[in-house]
Amino acid sequence: MSTAGTVGRSASSRAISLWYSQLDPTPVRRDRLSGSRSADVCIVGAGYTGLWTAYELLRRQPSLDVVVLEAEVAGFGASGRNGGWVEGMVAGDRRHWAARGGREDAARMAQAIQGAVDEIGRVVVAEAIDCGFKKGGSLKVAQSELEVRRLQAELEEDRLWGLGPDDVAWLDRDETVARISIDDVLGATYTPHCARVQPAALAVGLAGAAERAGAVIHESTPVTRIDPGIAHTPFGKVRAPFVVRATEGYTVSLQGQRRAMLPLTSCVIATEVLGPAIWEQIGWSSAETMWDSRRRYVYLQRSPDDRIVIGGRGVPYRFASRTDAEGPAPADSALALRSRLVELFPALHDVRIDGAWYGVLGAPRQWAPAVGVDRATGLAWAGGYVGQGVAAANLAGRTLADLVLEKRTELTDLPWVGTMGRPWPPEPIRFTAVRGVNAMLRFADRAELATGRTSAIGHLAHLISGR
Repeated sequence: MSTAGTVGRSASSRAISLWYSQLDPTPVRRDRLSGSRSADVCIVGAGYTGLWTAYELLRRQPSLDVVVLEAEVAGFGASGRNGGWVEGMVAGDRRHWAARGGREDAARMAQAIQGAVDEIGRVVVAEAIDCGFKKGGSLKVAQSELEVRRLQAELEEDRLWGLGPDDVAWLDRDETVARISIDDVLGATYTPHCARVQPAALAVGLAGAAERAGAVIHESTPVTRIDPGIAHTPFGKVRAPFVVRATEGYTVSLQGQRRAMLPLTSCVIATEVLGPAIWEQIGWSSAETMWDSRRRYVYLQRSPDDRIVIGGRGVPYRFASRTDAEGPAPADSALALRSRLVELFPALHDVRIDGAWYGVLGAPRQWAPAVGVDRATGLAWAGGYVGQGVAAANLAGRTLADLVLEKRTELTDLPWVGTMGRPWPPEPIRFTAVRGVNAMLRFADRAELATGRTSAIGHLAHLISGR
């Protein structure tokens, strides 16, 4: 995700994320667009989606003139701020993916996104991108009997959809603790289809790989409007037979796109580097990613430099789809994440927090991403990952490349090839609904912790949101 379409304000690397501030050397800002020009393909947004699309287009057809326009710097948006999960899952209910071709379509979508995890690992090696990629799988943990029942029900549904123990397995308490020593844990589900990564390093490394392949990237170049064959910026127009919108949550900043995507925010904090004694207590030697089973869940990773990074919570939505994402994270959100971290790992009660930031992710009304090209207008798009975009963006880039080049492949026949669906309702309905659902989920978590029973309010919240 990038910030194409926003006002190009400068931001320090620390204001982006601790991830970005770790980059050494600090990336030098690329030149802005200096006058109008033409290209074969113009890509709006230098986040994962835009960069993978540029890279894959040029890998297939090196003679193409591919221009990428970015309002800030490559990786400024969610690509440089996320929790670093290269997750073999894609947003969207299985029934959504099965709607076109039944269970076979849902299975093909699942296999494709799982394959994207390994494809990213392959490119990281081939392009010598130093981003701490490690495929350790992922754990979803339960700390109450209610959460155990919830996870086991999810596992039963997985089995009905054809997922076997090699795709997702149940771990009892001892098996879970053998991987990560979590306080009061009762069990977990485990999938091998996930890797850990330093996300800003991946984004910046991918930008370099795209340039080596022949792409031209202009930073500090906000796009204000996209028309068929034209991307408009304050510094000139780029005309191209194909214009790719790869702006994810920042799509709302483009003229006429205010209701196309819901820009949700997520807060992330990172601890200080933890010493051997702490890791001896916690374990976590295989770098699994981890999330809990609450309705307002948190997600964690053990970073390549031995921190714990935890995200979630925060202010979910800003009135009128505001996407400003500079400056520190809200203090109450950072404190809530630190509190949850200590609940999971009491040994960290005195841990120092070295970074706190937040970012914007994109949610379409259908709560599932889409990829497509309109050959009549040359307009192309990908996004709507709802926070599960690190691996999905790679799959989207490969799919877009095949669609643009008119190659009929297994990717172009996947069920996510299509439109983003209907728009979100106008304000103040959007704001009221999102804040209301978030409050209901918060209430449901508290009620479930107190009673040990499933909250009807939580169920209602999911029905209202459509997720």
